[in-house]
Amino acid sequence: MLKRTVVFILILALTASVLAGCGNGSVEKPASNVENNLKVGFIYVGPIGDGGWSFAHNEGRLYLEKELGVETIYRESVPEGPDVEKVMKDMIDQGAKVIFATSFGYMDYMEKVSKEYPDIKFLHCSGYKTTENMANYFGRMYEPRYLSGIVAGLKTKSNNIGYVAAFEIPEVIRGINAFTLGVRSVNPEAKVTVRWTHTWYDPVKEKEAAKALLDEGADVIAQHQDTAGPQQAAEEAGAFAVGYNTDSFDKAPGAYMTAPIWNWGPYYVEQVKAVMDNKWESHSYWGGMKDGIVELGALSENAPNDASQRVEEVKEKILNGEFNIFTGPLKDQDGNIAVEDGKVLTDTEMLSMNWFVEGVEGKIEK
Repeated sequence: MLKRTVVFILILALTASVLAGCGNGSVEKPASNVENNLKVGFIYVGPIGDGGWSFAHNEGRLYLEKELGVETIYRESVPEGPDVEKVMKDMIDQGAKVIFATSFGYMDYMEKVSKEYPDIKFLHCSGYKTTENMANYFGRMYEPRYLSGIVAGLKTKSNNIGYVAAFEIPEVIRGINAFTLGVRSVNPEAKVTVRWTHTWYDPVKEKEAAKALLDEGADVIAQHQDTAGPQQAAEEAGAFAVGYNTDSFDKAPGAYMTAPIWNWGPYYVEQVKAVMDNKWESHSYWGGMKDGIVELGALSENAPNDASQRVEEVKEKILNGEFNIFTGPLKDQDGNIAVEDGKVLTDTEMLSMNWFVEGVEGKIEK
């Protein structure tokens, strides 16, 4: 009886297996569907609630989840130092196959880890290094920076514009220069005074730097920082501000005029989709306004009345290739010719920029 029962159970199991093989449950899913279970990691230098840089990247992460249905994980407020290596490895242990590190100071550590994990795809924001499985990406933020400079140059009455800046690296220097060129294209008498904070995210320090610039006579404040602190300082002083990263009108409605802003989502979708389709390749990406990764935010009522028309005219010239911002003749801040008449700076020259244009007041600690 026991023998007969065992045989019967085996027959039932075999029958169930055969039936399952004929049903939908055993049909092999296409690679793209299998890869919908892809896990993607994001590493942020500040909190996602900063309303600026990390917030903008996190919005891109959420867009990625919505568009492709992939699972994402993230770590916020990760220092730019060796600790980021552990964060990356922890994400890989959790199953991440793609990792985005979103601050300049992560570059060397990501390069190192990428060589240890050749099957993982690494993408680093704002740097310049690549490996076989590590790409770098950024946007030509200098384009909307120039446009925001037009707004600031038309707005200032004192011809003294303050600029709260993070670190003396080409990304920040390039932005200050583009902004200043925009300012002086409509107001040649204006100057842009730079105050360094040596931090990406520090609301108190950013606000204090802006206050110091306001005390020195600035009536417009711009920034390459991650919080609305400088804009709030401007509002409290009855001055005006140009933000950065996102539209932060709600943070300082009495001062905010506009901001150069980021739109990371489409790039994240494009890269993760390439991984899913086994078409991803290492690369260096530097998209501009025509790609949609950067743009100038809507002008608020605080902006000067004639700013919109001036901005649109120049924007159109940038988009159609009629105008390149870093075209000579350009002088440095000491009045020497830095870019000869008719010469256009190459991407390599812009990416390594370490000098200020005429009209900038401040020093670059080299």
